[in-house]
Amino acid sequence: MFVKNRRLAVLAAGLTMTGALAALPAAHAEGVKYPTKPIRLIVPFGPGSVTDQLARILASGLSDKLGQSIIVENKAGAGGNIGAGFVADSAPDGYTLLMGAASTNAINPSLYSNLKFDPMKAFAPVANVASVTNVLVVNPQVKARDVKGLIEELKTNNYSYASGGAGGSQHLSAELFKSMSKTDMVHIPYKGGSEPLPDLMSNRVQVMFCNLPVCLPHIQAGKLIALGVTSTQRSSLLPNVPTIAEAGLPGYAVDGWFALFAPAKVPAAIVARLHDETAQVLASPAVADQIRRQGAEPNSGSQADFAKFVQAEHDKWAKVIKDANIRIE
Repeated sequence: MFVKNRRLAVLAAGLTMTGALAALPAAHAEGVKYPTKPIRLIVPFGPGSVTDQLARILASGLSDKLGQSIIVENKAGAGGNIGAGFVADSAPDGYTLLMGAASTNAINPSLYSNLKFDPMKAFAPVANVASVTNVLVVNPQVKARDVKGLIEELKTNNYSYASGGAGGSQHLSAELFKSMSKTDMVHIPYKGGSEPLPDLMSNRVQVMFCNLPVCLPHIQAGKLIALGVTSTQRSSLLPNVPTIAEAGLPGYAVDGWFALFAPAKVPAAIVARLHDETAQVLASPAVADQIRRQGAEPNSGSQADFAKFVQAEHDKWAKVIKDANIRIE
């Protein structure tokens, strides 16, 4: 009887230990203690940018979850390629991460002919953090008051459209629109997302696919007319403005997204933990409110779905860039 009870006790202890291991975060279950020191979160754009603001919101919440400081560092330049390249070359230990964007991780591989790394191979997608829509706006002197009306006007008028620079989301949003609507406009690139506004409001250029937070005050003041948002869903900031897809161009969709990436060879257990903890941060109503105050919408979803999304975004923009013959040396 003593031997039998002892065997039962050993078995029970083993089952208890198995349950305890299963309850541990994935990084611990596979023998990786993470994190044990501060983490660097690299922002490949300047201080005050949307990417920077979202990175700081995420870093604050994620630091509490992980029990370590997360230090946000800006490494701007070359359309985000300097900062992204820095993370791509970093040790794959989970202590250097990238706050990437659609441009750095899906668009730039097709846009830059001399890129020294392949973002599709250099990074492990961790979590989609937030999206910011662009909004199609026109000068009030343009007669069109909806997307269908603008498409008709473009068939007989020589309009120009502004962007914050070649290859950015504003530029590519317009090129996708031109391709799908079979219309044409002359591209006038500027040196930043808000730089075109004086010319747009004075009718030197007529059209722009503007970052919503930048143009919202001018839309509310009646200085610009919003015809549609580029996202798949209407924006809570402009609930009465339809999506471009529902307003006359079915299938059109452009979401400017911002996401967390790790170097490609970071252990899967660490990537999984970072995803799960990020998802919990984004689920917080307080964090979601902070993100919305930046003119963005918090995202969610599985790590696998996000990886598929990044690949689909890469393929989509590769075609747009090729068809429009856009290259940056």
